[in-house]
Amino acid sequence: MFEQDYLMRLLMQFMEAMRRSIERADDDPAAAADMLESAIGDATDLDGSMLLSLAPESMASVLQVSGVDPHVTEYVANSLQLESEFLRSAGNDELAEVRAGQAQALASAYGFELAEGTPVERLDY
Repeated sequence: MFEQDYLMRLLMQFMEAMRRSIERADDDPAAAADMLESAIGDATDLDGSMLLSLAPESMASVLQVSGVDPHVTEYVANSLQLESEFLRSAGNDELAEVRAGQAQALASAYGFELAEGTPVERLDY
């Protein structure tokens, strides 16, 4: 029961961070991307900058062996995809490609589809 409550609280905090970043994206997409990176580090209990510096397949492997809950990993992947869009809007196409690759690697490793639609619609999944 405690673990389930913890997971729900973690996911709610993550969704709130996603919502705030979406609101910020129109004015400052680079800052919105930074907000998502911070939320990813918080959600995984790992060093976010280290995790995000990994190659896509390496990121998936680290999350698998670290025991991050698969539900959290799905949110992480969708956040990475969303961050990729924000980075493109900010003109950082190279990092956007890395984040998109990381998102796809997580989806493949954990066997789920990435969310489709606009960023706001993604909060409904």
